[in-house]
Amino acid sequence: MADNTELLQSLGIALGLGLLVGLEREWERNRTAGLRTFAFISLFGALSGMLAQAYGGWVMAAALVTVVALTVSGYLASLRNKDANPGLTTEIAMLVMFATGAITMMGHWMIAVVIAGSVMVLLQSKKSLHQLVRKIGENDLREIARLVLIGLVILPVLPNQSYGYEGVLNPFAIWLMVVLIVGISLAAYLASKFLGRSRGAAISGLLGGLISSTATTASAARRSMNPQSHASSLGVITLISAAVVFVRVIVEVMIVGPGVIKTVLPPLLAMMALAGAVAVVGYKLMMKSEVQPSEEPPPSELKGAVMFGLLYVLVLFAVSFAKEHFGQAGLFVVAAISGLTDMDAITLSTASLSNAGQLDATTAWRVIMTGGLANILFKAALVLGMGSRALIKPVLLGFAITFVGGVAILLLWP
Repeated sequence: MADNTELLQSLGIALGLGLLVGLEREWERNRTAGLRTFAFISLFGALSGMLAQAYGGWVMAAALVTVVALTVSGYLASLRNKDANPGLTTEIAMLVMFATGAITMMGHWMIAVVIAGSVMVLLQSKKSLHQLVRKIGENDLREIARLVLIGLVILPVLPNQSYGYEGVLNPFAIWLMVVLIVGISLAAYLASKFLGRSRGAAISGLLGGLISSTATTASAARRSMNPQSHASSLGVITLISAAVVFVRVIVEVMIVGPGVIKTVLPPLLAMMALAGAVAVVGYKLMMKSEVQPSEEPPPSELKGAVMFGLLYVLVLFAVSFAKEHFGQAGLFVVAAISGLTDMDAITLSTASLSNAGQLDATTAWRVIMTGGLANILFKAALVLGMGSRALIKPVLLGFAITFVGGVAILLLWP
């Protein structure tokens, strides 16, 4: 009974997924297959998979050949219609749903659901996807190809191992920073192009803060040097990403140091609220001063990203030197240097020590805050050294307000 129940569940899932995709095809003019056809195809795939388990893989091979033959004959028949769409989208979807039905019999129900859902979304999104492609120009495509090269071709082959002094040199981690800068810059450009400057800046800042606010700041600073760039939106991206850092810090403290939340969390929440208020005010001012944007070319960030990667290595050397020579006694010095490029390490380690009772909770949040303030200073230096004049003034003003407020919290919080 248990085996029969599982088989019936698999067949039911296959049938339901076929109906789901077929439902979308029913709205297509001159369709090769519709609701019932897709349901039969996925059900046929499930039955073929069940028979293959009993009689061998040749059953599945024969079933696949049969489906391919039926699909080809249906496609050829549709070509006789003058109004027919010569594309192969529906035919390929039929083959995918046959295979999806087959894997349900192997117990991969969740994978089958994800595949069928993806097929339906892709089929339904035909117009929006085509419109999106038309908006992407040749220069945009070149930069996307460059990102694919450095992120999907070069990055995976680099050794993810530590070399040199204190294991600082990790080719994979260093090149990952280069990929992040190029990727964040391109994502921010595309978001601004397709969503508008205001919404694009907000989304880019949020994502940049979650991924790497330092890389986001470096990317924005480099882009601001282009005369056709929009310094106001780049400044908002920078300020929002800086505020999101403290959201990430709070989440990490809640996960690693649940026993010290009552003491550690309130000052960090105050810092997050301050940075968030600065970002919101900057966003509002940008929307008020927004003018019709001129066409901005896609960013070409590879050279600047490589230079930042080299700077990142130098800072890592400084962090390792401080940890070796100052140790626990110089925890605040280590926090200040470590926080220059990465808030996660100092936050996680300090919260863990405090939660284990090896570090006072009051000292712990002050150490984390020191790292956060150092991070703001480092990003301010990046903007000052790499950004345009139009970017420097609003960003440094926002950073100054956040930094002064952070110092006040650090010194005056009871």
